[in-house]
Amino acid sequence: MASLTPLQHRANSSADLDRVESALRDAAKTEDDFLTEVASHLIPAGGKRLRPAFVIASALALDPSGHIDERLTEEMIRGGVAVELVHLGSLYHDDVMDEAETRRGIEAVNHRWGNLTAILAGDFLLAKASELAASLGTEVAELLAATIGRLCEGQVRELQLIYDIGRSEEQYLQAISGKTAELYATSCRIGAIVGGADRSVVDQLTQFGHDYGMAFQVVDDVLDLIATDEELGKPSGNDLREGVYTLPVIRMIESGDAVVDLLGGPLDDATRDLARSAVVQGPEIETSIATAQEFVDSALSSVSTLPDTPGLQGMRDAATNLLTALKR
Repeated sequence: MASLTPLQHRANSSADLDRVESALRDAAKTEDDFLTEVASHLIPAGGKRLRPAFVIASALALDPSGHIDERLTEEMIRGGVAVELVHLGSLYHDDVMDEAETRRGIEAVNHRWGNLTAILAGDFLLAKASELAASLGTEVAELLAATIGRLCEGQVRELQLIYDIGRSEEQYLQAISGKTAELYATSCRIGAIVGGADRSVVDQLTQFGHDYGMAFQVVDDVLDLIATDEELGKPSGNDLREGVYTLPVIRMIESGDAVVDLLGGPLDDATRDLARSAVVQGPEIETSIATAQEFVDSALSSVSTLPDTPGLQGMRDAATNLLTALKR
């Protein structure tokens, strides 16, 4: 999904993220060469680094200057690296659960070195994230620890309902709130805290991050159904194959559509394609896009009273841009 970085209105956003990238590589280094190799495996493969970008944008949300200067502190960089390490660690664990073969166009860690190594490397990245958070103070340390817990809760909520045609919309929203929106909310909150914002601003930016994350995941789930294999970099309809019934599918099941007869268990390629085609042709894609728009609108509303600084304008544009990926 092509997402605008919230740093796009900074005078030199690439310099911001270059500092994050360098610190990210340093954080994955250990005295053990093998662990360093495994823990660093996905870093050169790239990634949008949206979460660190939201940390920086939130930290500088009230800064009227778009220039690189002393306001971009080491604390802000460390906060960005901490949330990205949590994200990377969660990807290692996700790939084990999904039995993934590739990630970001390269061989997945679990496929190359095995599940046990992937799990331990993911644990290491989460531990490094916690170490960095602790260096930023008790509040940030507690916040990141609670976030990791909620990520696990969100994933467990989803795993409990694999292949469950009775999965409700409320259960879906609870799961994505934990597994996706929570880390975006935390990214914005950490940025606001290390940036020294007033508590009311911290809360506004946190709400923005949460609503952005909710919209992000709904959009991602819709794309899994409507995008091509080439656009996704993986087979489309993969959620259907894995029994993860997302918002359009849940709404179609609840409407009484016959697609339910195809679901409830593992699918071969032909059945997956048939189910995917049925969902794509139904009205539930458009109603799900409308739900994503509601989350975007809520995110924008949460910061409507804040000034139009480069950081905040970048965050607003990043949210507004989310739905452009769905225009066919």
